[in-house]
Amino acid sequence: MAQDTDGASRRGLLRAGGLTAAGLALGGAGAPGYPAPTETDLGGVAEGRIRFPNWRGEADTPSGPTPNPLPPGERIGYAIIGLGRISVEEALPAFGEAKQSRPVALVSGSPEKAREVARRYGIPESAVHSYEDMEKLRDNPDVKAVYIGLPNAMHREYTVRAAAIGKHVLCEKPMAATVEEAAEMVAACERARVKLMIAYRCQYEPYNREAIRIVRSGELGKLRSIQAVNTQSQGQVAQWRFNHRLAGGGALPDIGLYCLNATRYLTGEEPVDVFARTYSPPGDPRWSEIEESASFMLRYPSGVIANCLTQYDAFNDKSMTLHFERGTVEMPDAFAYHGQQMYVSQRAGSLTARTQRRMEAKNQFALEIDHFSECIRTDRRPHTPGEEGLQDQKLMVTIYRSASEGRPVEMPQPPAPTRGPDPSQAG
Repeated sequence: MAQDTDGASRRGLLRAGGLTAAGLALGGAGAPGYPAPTETDLGGVAEGRIRFPNWRGEADTPSGPTPNPLPPGERIGYAIIGLGRISVEEALPAFGEAKQSRPVALVSGSPEKAREVARRYGIPESAVHSYEDMEKLRDNPDVKAVYIGLPNAMHREYTVRAAAIGKHVLCEKPMAATVEEAAEMVAACERARVKLMIAYRCQYEPYNREAIRIVRSGELGKLRSIQAVNTQSQGQVAQWRFNHRLAGGGALPDIGLYCLNATRYLTGEEPVDVFARTYSPPGDPRWSEIEESASFMLRYPSGVIANCLTQYDAFNDKSMTLHFERGTVEMPDAFAYHGQQMYVSQRAGSLTARTQRRMEAKNQFALEIDHFSECIRTDRRPHTPGEEGLQDQKLMVTIYRSASEGRPVEMPQPPAPTRGPDPSQAG
């Protein structure tokens, strides 16, 4: 018999066994040959959470925790600033899977698109604003935070404006177009006493979290090297990513940043030096202002060598491979929005076994948004605060310098840890 999944199926089972809810509460008789279900079997409330005992046998993997979403009125309300692809295709749909967060306002330069998005997500017309009147969010008590999905060079302005009206800020990566802009964002949020988090979604994604665990646990021995690749094919359509002023660079800050950031969160260290090269095919106007390719090698204090490659004019590849003393971890699509996988190779007796490690897929955007909401509710430092984004901005400047000078360059060390407490994977 399948596990019951809703109230209707439960009532059907009760009727089939000649039981009622009242009968359950009184310990009524079960079906012939079976004990009567109890309230414990059907779950209960403990510490404000609905909980169920594990119904599976010892041979099966235990079921996960009950979702326990917050009631809508208790969730952190977000104003979505910018209705480009990242907001409309990824962030807004992720709120449907979030448990602590909800979209309550929009800020856009396209009134027609904003009205349509608002209609689809049940956002009142009074909560739809232009960029010019964004400050009206100050008077909306439902808005506790903003999500910024604008071109890189606009992150600073809207972070500063949001902080000035007392709203917490979740900003897309890369944090800014320059180090100076990133530093100003950190300072503005500190002055306003609001939280700033950079949307490094991979640091919340289950397979990347598992890779971090493997490194820290030592189950495959010491980590020795990392290969990280993030490539994609950019079309001919005019877009802000080809504009250096708006983007701050080419493939490196847009998609190569995933490789850079991954090597840092996997090792738990900061690189000591880098050797880099950049390249742009001549004659193609797309690359007249930005680099098409960047390749960089990072050296870490523990001896880990990380080789990273990012390209804007190559077939899609978002893979990462970790080489340990006693095994290898392969992660196809490590940096993709979905579809992560993990394969672990290690000795198994006289053989080498390559096994797939499976984990429950979860929406990375929902995980990062809910993490920020939890930090707001509990007054905690986010796992990826502004300092994390600022450090990557500094490192990218050094990568560009190495490529320009054609030699290894030492990396700046942050004055303090750049990350907050590890995110919770519960829920």
